[in-house]
Formats: sequence, C-alpha cells, structure tokens
Amino acid sequence: MRDPVPAATHARTILAAHEHRRQIAPLTGWDAGLDLPAAYRVAAEVRHLRLARGERPVGRKIGFTNTTLWETYGVHAPIWGYVYDTTLLERAALTGPIPLAALVEPRIEPEIVFGLARAPEPGMDDAALLGCLDWVAQGFEIVQSLFPGWRFAAPDTVAAFGLHGLLVHGARVPITRDAAPAWIDGLAGFSIALLRDGAVADRGSARNVLGGGPLAALRHLIDVLAKDPGSPPLAAGEIVSTGTLTDALPVAAGQVWTTRISGLSLPGLDLTLA
Repeated sequence: MRDPVPAATHARTILAAHEHRRQIAPLTGWDAGLDLPAAYRVAAEVRHLRLARGERPVGRKIGFTNTTLWETYGVHAPIWGYVYDTTLLERAALTGPIPLAALVEPRIEPEIVFGLARAPEPGMDDAALLGCLDWVAQGFEIVQSLFPGWRFAAPDTVAAFGLHGLLVHGARVPITRDAAPAWIDGLAGFSIALLRDGAVADRGSARNVLGGGPLAALRHLIDVLAKDPGSPPLAAGEIVSTGTLTDALPVAAGQVWTTRISGLSLPGLDLTLA
C-alpha cells in the first residue's frame, strides 16, 4: 500500500495549478486515501498558505446544496470552502466587466448571500438563524474546475477551494425584526430566472437548496462545522454564500448575466464578463 500523500503536498499542487491556470488530474485518481476528511485537511493547508501570502478569509461558500444536480456531479451531500478578500467583490464597487482570464473552465451560479451579525449555533430554528443575520443579498459565484471537463470526486472539489473562483454580491438588504416572518417565508419559497444576454438560460427556486432554501443550507454548514474541530465555526462579520439555485452554466467573455427574483424582497443582479 502506498503511503498517504501529505495534505501540504496536495495543497501546494492545488495552488500551483490555480496560479498557472493549469488543469490537473483529479487528486483522487492517484491518492486512494483522499477521502472527505483528508480533503478538508488539504483545504486547511490551502488556507494556511493563502494566509501566509497575505490573503484574508472573509467567509464561506457552500457548494452542492442544489440537490437536483447531485446525480450530474456524482455527489451526495454539500461541501464548503473559504471566501477570501481577494475573491469577494461588491457589485456597486465594480467599474467594469469581470475578467475571466484567471479562472479555469468558469461557470456561473446565482446564489443567496448572508452577512452575519452574530455567530449562529447548532440547533437554531429559522427564526433564530434569521436573527443572526445582518443582511441578505443576491450573489453570483463564479466557480471553476481545476479538473478537466468538470470530472471529479467530492474530495477533489473540497481540496480545490470548493470550486470557488469569485463571489460578487449585490445590494445588502438589512434584516429588520418586524420583517422576519416575511423573510422566513420568502427564503423558503422564492423563484429565480437566470438570463444570459437577455434570454432566460435557466430557472431555479429556493426548494432546490436542500429542499428548504438558503436557511437550510446555513443550518447544514453550522452543524458540519460543529462536528469538525479542525475548522473554525462561523463568526460575526462573515459572509456565507448558500449555493446555486440553478444549474452552474458555462460563461464566456462578452456575456451579460442577469437575474430576476420573484417572492423575495431582493433586487436582481447583473454582471458583465470580459
């Protein structure tokens, strides 16, 4: 039996591939010991390396929360990864198109993004979770695959930043106590249309996200982190992107992507790519 590959070795491989925009074979293809716990150890090493070069974690992204896509990607549960100050953008601050040159096989995902006012805890119901939020926004995550053709196993995705490339969020809508019931209902029942160059490319709904909406995704992440002593729990001030509401669609320079949301008090979002 081959000796297990050190997490730091995988982390350096992943970062080098990303920096050189070079796709690599899935790690699980040559390291049979890379299961999900081992992959999260790799992700922790990646975080240490990114911290050492000056990047700052500002939140988390949850991936594969859209259960309608599990069979397509061969996964059976959500994953999570870090969002950094270098990968987070606010739509209002953009002065031009988003460049895609640094990303590999990029795809776009419309998501709901939460800003945390206080640290949530395991076992909270929807009302208590909502009480931990400072704001809600619509976002676009630009995901990428360092593995050719988007072919991988779940541990590969965890090791490779949770497939995270960039996160762009729109206007931050504050959560007020008197509007809490409407937010709970809206976050569980809204629908969204994703448009490419003005034409509908896909449609989605809150129910696609773990059957219960973005708050269900947040609850899942809280519970997962509570069982993982190697990963820090969510803290006040972090942002959490809760997973795609539609399929993840390929993107190209020159495209304009927009969303229309129904049943939730959030404005749509637009993004031009270069």
